[in-house]
Amino acid sequence: MIPPLSALQAFEAIARRKSFSLAATELHLTPSAVSHQVAKLESLLGVRLFERSARGVELTPAGQQYLQRVASALGAINAATEDLRHGVQDTLYVHSSPSFASLWLMPRIGRFAELHPNISLMLSASHVHSDFQLGQMDIDIRYGLPSWPNLEVEPIFTEKILPLASPEFIRTHGLHTTADLLRVPLIQSSVSVVQWPEWFARFAGDQRPERMGLRFDRAMMSLDAAVQSLGVALESTSIGSPLIASGRLQPVFGDQMSMEVQAHFVVYPARHASKPEVRSFMAWLRDEVQPSRQETVLD
Repeated sequence: MIPPLSALQAFEAIARRKSFSLAATELHLTPSAVSHQVAKLESLLGVRLFERSARGVELTPAGQQYLQRVASALGAINAATEDLRHGVQDTLYVHSSPSFASLWLMPRIGRFAELHPNISLMLSASHVHSDFQLGQMDIDIRYGLPSWPNLEVEPIFTEKILPLASPEFIRTHGLHTTADLLRVPLIQSSVSVVQWPEWFARFAGDQRPERMGLRFDRAMMSLDAAVQSLGVALESTSIGSPLIASGRLQPVFGDQMSMEVQAHFVVYPARHASKPEVRSFMAWLRDEVQPSRQETVLD
């Protein structure tokens, strides 16, 4: 059962705009026509998608769940339509975790474009994994512990997780030993596969931090906080390599106190492996992570 496309477009526009009138203007309809489309969709689904209040229009929990799937499907239809209209062929759709996309992939993606000028690359980033059943993405670059059955999963690299801080912060606070970290703010990324208590257990014996100074849900936010001298971040030198190479961050204890992990993975359905664009991207990515191509970021 597929609801009418007009009803899905109205639902997505209202959810995005948080307004029936703004959605109606965007869709060149009257507010009452948009309201009718949503009422028809809610009747078909048997659930309420929106709640109206003095603050405006809010999605219900069911509406939020439905939006995640519907928005991706509409995006896939729009992308396919635009590609066809403009004669675009050999398109590769890559989705990535935000920090990897911003700090590792973007500084290098120009080399892929130079090697493969015939491939039109569409890159998106969010913390939500791609749903390959929607047919929108070719490759998903995910962060975390690999547990994705029925998909091809390939680690990108082994990365080192260690304390990073700005040179000014290290100098000002006289950071020389692990005990020195107990008197300064510690920055933690809540999604990191390595947390501060694990690092202290490995390298600091019985020493344990009583609390974290700042917590973020993105590595790039943790790294940015460290650049601003707000504390010491426990992050990957691979993801933080642009900041280390520029001198804005440096390992607090050099390379000696690092934990090695595999946490970034390329994921795709087996059926995508035969696509020429996927094969080209994977060959380029494997070449990029070879030791000879990696920047030297540690002294």
